[in-house]
Amino acid sequence: MDTGLRTGTAAGRWVITACVLGSGMAMLDNTVVTIALPRIAEDLGAGFAGLQWTVNGYTLTLAGLILLGGSLGDRFGRRRIFVTGAVWFALASLLCGLAPSVEVLAAARALQGVGGALLTPGSLALISASFHGADRAAAIGAWSGLGGVAGALGPFVGGTLVEWSWRAVFLINLPLAAVVVAVAVRHVPESRDPDAAHRLDVPGSVLAVAGLALLTWAGTAAGAGASPGPQVWGAGLAGVAALVAFALVERHSRSPLVPPELFTGTGDAGDGRRFTGANVVTVAVYAALGLLFVLLAVQLQIVAGFSPLLAGTATLPVTVLMLLLSARAGRLATRTGPAPLVTGGLLLAAAGMLLASRIGPGATWLTDVLPATALVG
Repeated sequence: MDTGLRTGTAAGRWVITACVLGSGMAMLDNTVVTIALPRIAEDLGAGFAGLQWTVNGYTLTLAGLILLGGSLGDRFGRRRIFVTGAVWFALASLLCGLAPSVEVLAAARALQGVGGALLTPGSLALISASFHGADRAAAIGAWSGLGGVAGALGPFVGGTLVEWSWRAVFLINLPLAAVVVAVAVRHVPESRDPDAAHRLDVPGSVLAVAGLALLTWAGTAAGAGASPGPQVWGAGLAGVAALVAFALVERHSRSPLVPPELFTGTGDAGDGRRFTGANVVTVAVYAALGLLFVLLAVQLQIVAGFSPLLAGTATLPVTVLMLLLSARAGRLATRTGPAPLVTGGLLLAAAGMLLASRIGPGATWLTDVLPATALVG
């Protein structure tokens, strides 16, 4: 008997609201900070490397620990870890908002990423556990689309808040997290994976974080202007070695963060090639979209001469179109399959990014920015 929630009911909407707000808060913070970077540099006297670590510190811990966050939810309760992540994220945001130096800010951003690593996988897992069948597809479509809206809203929200104070882009997370916790505790059912391993994959977690940290440091140092030296090359090679070791550890671990059979399709894991392809596409899509919003926010302010508020407002077509179309696309995918929609969406987004390359000195919103953001949206 199907005991899942329905997307059109009040109970279903509460679950989607909590999950979208939680993961959206983590995604929003990844983009909202970009538009505040010039003001942060001015106020804290930060150089290029300090600003890079303000962005990379968050991304590093988020990416390195997101697998562990999913495992913790499966074992100890997805709602419990989700709520813990929201509280952690709020406290780290408070530290960011009060940071007296760029070094403290970068460290606090790394702590924020830990909270995001607990929030993001738990939000999708809660939706998957709460909805079944077509309702699950529609709920995941709404979660993905509205989460993307949150990321796309980042420049606009950031531009609005930066006009007042760059610290506000972090402090705004406190009331948002309070709403997430209140809704989750009251309306989201708890769920666990009964087949979850009783032991955590600590070696895998350490190797994943070490590999990503070393590669991030090497990339940041290589981009500082000077030719990469032995330390940079050594860190990069060590990072690659750590990730290779991670893959080997996962193959032999009794409780792997990433079960290898998901990619090989052995046992009950289903089609490994389809799973691998979906993950490769997802990585590419989010890498491209994330980079687009970062570059667009900086390009509009520094090159085209837009104010922070105008630069943020310029991206609103992406937000509006995703808000209007994402849930419908999720339902359509249940009838057509995901491949046609993904392919068409990628081609449209690529065309939009090509148009965005035209944005330069003297660019106008109507002729240069709108066509690009409309296609991406």
